[in-house]
Parts: sequence; C-alpha cells; structure tokens
Amino acid sequence: MSARPSSTATLNEPLRAAPSPTTVTADARIPLRGHLRHTSALVRRNLLWIRQDPESMFDALLFPIVFTLLFVYVFGGSIGQSLGGGQQQYVQYVVPGLMAMMGMNMAQGVGTGFNQDFNSGVMDRFRSLPIGRGSVLFAKIAVELLRMLFATAVLLIVGVLVGFDITNWGGLLASVGLSVLFGSALMWIFLTLGVTMKNAQSVQAMGFLVLMPLQFGSSIFAPPGSMPGWLQAFTDYNPLSNLADAARGLMVGGPVAHDLWLTLGWSVALTAVMAPVAIHKFRTKS
Repeated sequence: MSARPSSTATLNEPLRAAPSPTTVTADARIPLRGHLRHTSALVRRNLLWIRQDPESMFDALLFPIVFTLLFVYVFGGSIGQSLGGGQQQYVQYVVPGLMAMMGMNMAQGVGTGFNQDFNSGVMDRFRSLPIGRGSVLFAKIAVELLRMLFATAVLLIVGVLVGFDITNWGGLLASVGLSVLFGSALMWIFLTLGVTMKNAQSVQAMGFLVLMPLQFGSSIFAPPGSMPGWLQAFTDYNPLSNLADAARGLMVGGPVAHDLWLTLGWSVALTAVMAPVAIHKFRTKS
C-alpha cells in the first residue's frame, strides 16, 4: 500500500455489494441501508486521509489556542473592566463566544476542501460510483464535525488553563451540542459554495466576506452595549450573537430561552434550505 491512500481505496469493500451503475440512476434507487454504508465508508476514507496528512488538523489545533490567548491577554483587561471585573471576568465571557465562532471557521474549511476535491478529480471518481450522492456530502460534514469537536476540546482546555471556571457541566454539554448543530447548518452553505465556485481561493474570499462582519458584528468578543445603535440592531439579528449568548447562559448563567430558540430556528432553517441545494448542485455539476 502506498504512503497516501487512494481516493477510493477505502470504498472498495463496502461497495462491493452495491448495484451496478446501470441499475442505479438516482439516489432514490439506493435503500437507506446503502446510504448509511456508503456514508460510513466515506467517513473512514476521510479519516484515513487525515491520518496520512496530520497537517490538515493544524487549523483545528492552533485556531482555538491562538484566538483564546490573543483575546484574553490583549483585550481581557480593558473589556473585562467594562464587564465589571477584569481579565478573569472576560475569560468567562469570551470562551463561550469562541465556541460559537468555532463552527463558522470549520464550516469555511469544508467548503475549500470540497472544492479542492472537485478540482483534483476525486469527486468525479465518486460520482462515477454507484453510491448515493448525498452520502458524499454527509460524510464530509461528519468528519468536519469531528474536527470541530476536537477544536472545541482544545478551546476548553486552553480556557481552563487561562482561568475559565466550568461550574455547569450539563450546560457545557448542551452548549457543545448547540454549536455542533449550528456548525453543521453552516457547512451546507459552504458545501454549496465549494460546488459552485471555480476554485478554493474564491471560496476562501467569499467566506472571509461573510465571516468578518458576522464575527466582529456580534457579541462574541465584546458586549454590544457600547456599539452604535445601527450595529446593535445588526447584532440582535446576528445568529452568531444568539449562539454565543445561549452558550453563555448555559455555561455561566443568564437568560437562555430566547437565544436558544433563535439558534435552533436558524439551524433548522439553514439546513432545510441549503442541504437540498447542496445535494442538487453536487448531483448536477458538470
């Protein structure tokens, strides 16, 4: 076996019992068990690829470390005073916010990686196989969610090291689950971009234009009370603010219900709209 696994090497065994391409003309012809088998095979393929290319995990490892240390030690003192405390108070504020940020950054990565797979010809090979088209996308999201959980674990470890106090473990688990749900919804948007845009640089540029206003025009890093009125109105409707505030309420105490329901609503709506679009674009891409 070569040093790097073939794009389809790990698919051979699970797909031997699959119908031939001449008998499979649409996803509807493949039973649910077949979709699940194909998805699990593709998840295994992607995990093997990560094992052969551990550098692909650098973003999930370094992003939470760099951002936590940067915001805690650069802005922690001044913003912490505005919160009625100091750096320790800011740590309690920003760590749940960074959890909300995690999903969006991991979602951008799935879009660029998906686009690169198209340009390298991997996706052409997948689409020539008798597998459910949705299985390719679901497997991609499943692996990215695992990367997101890894990044969240790193974030919490660094947060504890700089003074974050975990007092509600149930709320912590609920916050992680909420972040994963919202992150998976965002991934459908970036998968659509990965299919429709010409190259990975275009996906990154589009992601940057979306990420920056949503991240910094939110309550992730600082309370919106000192922002101009028009920007406060934007943060009120920003789903990242809803997720960050819901995570804070669950982890450190405070109002939860309003932001929780809004985050769930955003997650369901984005998935319901963008998942069919991404699958359709993938199936019809020439």
